[in-house]
Amino acid sequence: MKLLSNNTCFLQVCVYCEMCNKKKHKLIKSYNYYMSISTVGKKLSTAAIAGTVIVLGIGAVAQATVLTFDDIAPISNFDPIPNGYGGFNWDNFDYANGSSPKVTREGYDNGRFSGDYVAFNARGNPALVSNSVFDFNSAYLTAAWNDGLSVTVKGLKSGATLYSKTVVVDTTQPTLVNFDYFGVDQLRFTSFGGVEPDYLIKTLGGGTQFALDNFTFNEKATSVPEPTFLPALLSIATLSAGSVLRRKQLKQS
Repeated sequence: MKLLSNNTCFLQVCVYCEMCNKKKHKLIKSYNYYMSISTVGKKLSTAAIAGTVIVLGIGAVAQATVLTFDDIAPISNFDPIPNGYGGFNWDNFDYANGSSPKVTREGYDNGRFSGDYVAFNARGNPALVSNSVFDFNSAYLTAAWNDGLSVTVKGLKSGATLYSKTVVVDTTQPTLVNFDYFGVDQLRFTSFGGVEPDYLIKTLGGGTQFALDNFTFNEKATSVPEPTFLPALLSIATLSAGSVLRRKQLKQS
């Protein structure tokens, strides 16, 4: 950047090769800009504010957590999911070893999206997941016995229903369901209906259970930069603009 005699600044911006971002391959274009001193200060301040917004936005994004149920104690059949797993309380949710020969071709086997284990609603009854406030992003659902099984999932906060979605799933493969329930503290799963296919009738099992895998959520508590960070960046912009003005005054003297 150069200070010209007519109280303007001259800035040249070069765009280089996309292969290496250097002059090694090719100088594509060169742009010349002429700005007044006040405009330079304004642009520096605007850049500082935009940078702060970006940093704050990045800090507010929580990393999604995926519960696969493969990191609970190994079992050969099924057991209740212990409270505290993933930071949640699990009411009437069991987990099953979908790779067990006992459940071959059932929804517990076909419903495995990752690893060997899946969760399910014990005895086909309603099941609950609760915690402090969180965002429920998605999960894979599979009917354990009945094709055309309906599964209703409600998202609640402080007892009030904020969200409700009903999906229809089969026994042959897991279905990804995007819920996008924001700011809830409890999920209620209820399943009903459907018809058991012929290939499962001979297994002598049945019911309205569903398999659940890759339960994905975000905790609401996130790490956000201190509020003093914004004034700090604004100060940097002010100092930068002041430096340009001082150089102008020195030139004139």
